[in-house]
Amino acid sequence: MNPRPSKRNPNRPKGILMNGVLPFDIAVVGAGAAGLMTAIAASSVSSAVTGRKKPSVLLLDSRKKIGAKILMSGGTRCNVTNTRVLPSDYEGGPKHFVKHVLEAFTPEETRAFFEAIGVPLILEPTGKYFPATHSGKTVLEALIKEAERLSVKLETGVLVRNIKKEGPHFILKGENFEAHAERVVLTTGGLSYPETGSDGTGFLIAKSFGHSLVKRTPALTPLTTPDADWQVLSGVSLEVKLSFFENGKKKAERGGAMLFTHFGFSGPAALDISRFVAGCGAPDRYEIRASFFPGETEEGLKKRFEDVRREHPGKHVKSFFTETLGLPERFAEAFLKKINADSRTPLEQCGARGAGRLIHLFLNYPLEVTGVVGYKKAEVTAGGVDLKEANFSTMESKLVPGLYFAGEILDVDGRIGGFNFQWSWSSGTVAGRSVAAAAVGLD
Repeated sequence: MNPRPSKRNPNRPKGILMNGVLPFDIAVVGAGAAGLMTAIAASSVSSAVTGRKKPSVLLLDSRKKIGAKILMSGGTRCNVTNTRVLPSDYEGGPKHFVKHVLEAFTPEETRAFFEAIGVPLILEPTGKYFPATHSGKTVLEALIKEAERLSVKLETGVLVRNIKKEGPHFILKGENFEAHAERVVLTTGGLSYPETGSDGTGFLIAKSFGHSLVKRTPALTPLTTPDADWQVLSGVSLEVKLSFFENGKKKAERGGAMLFTHFGFSGPAALDISRFVAGCGAPDRYEIRASFFPGETEEGLKKRFEDVRREHPGKHVKSFFTETLGLPERFAEAFLKKINADSRTPLEQCGARGAGRLIHLFLNYPLEVTGVVGYKKAEVTAGGVDLKEANFSTMESKLVPGLYFAGEILDVDGRIGGFNFQWSWSSGTVAGRSVAAAAVGLD
């Protein structure tokens, strides 16, 4: 049911939101992907099944227009989920926590949910699911419409600056604003793309309740380089494998397309490895090595080189990369320049030692990376509320009864490809169902 409007009390702050004389059963703070899903899941409790009244749900957001990340993600197409989502696709807190949440609301259930609310999805060869309209607007409008259908009370342009628990109730306050709720779900996101409203307020609120925060850094953000030889390749893209080494030890490996830019490197491979760069700090502590022909071994590539040299001894070295391997000419020229090799050298003049060095560097080239672009271009935040302080079966705080979390605010970040949205749908559903069950006395 819709919350009844309260009678004006001159002693209450302007804009106060109350459910008649009673507090709302549930307040969800943050109306992004996780917040909308939480509110929908919480409001989907059927009174016909439970025999209890349906919980009243208040959904708050600091921005007048909500869902900015849904609208801008995937090149505005919104990569809803992936055909295969595993705990290994995520970094951050314990994998068993992530596993339980993903199993509670799977990609298959996600697809069925969106189909049910009028968003047909299409599968691309990469394993990514997008709305058939190729527009994130379709996803956002359907979520808002479903929330409205379920009588969620949405209030936008409301910045919750602090939340306190007094007795059994939570009091949420902001500028000229106050609301009371029996239970609260924090879905405020992280620090990525601050212009979308991600200002870290949720972290401060969680901390005020005694929660520990795992170090937060930007993730899925481009890498920077001062290397002009790579910068001039801006616009060139190729498949690579990037290996991240910290203090000489290999810590991570990510593959996919890498896009050369005027400031450094972007594309899935670079974005996926960025969380390790950002978390490491000083450039002298890490190294990134690039394999410009992933899936091939040095021995295999040496054999191909020898075969071409034997059959076409007069061909230039550059032709091995452009004609045999099919790589962009601009890249081949830049790479050979960087290893001090003359691109016009005939293959017959390349000795075994020289060919071995060329192939080794081609598959293990140390990229000069000085850092990351940062939160202004980060698709997600690494770090956040420590998962050890939340219950994976309910998303409720282990420290504060009645306080729940979902989405990016938690110490979970996925690789590119719909994985972070899936985390929002899954964690939001678990939190919404659990908080609703508690609100109607079924937990």
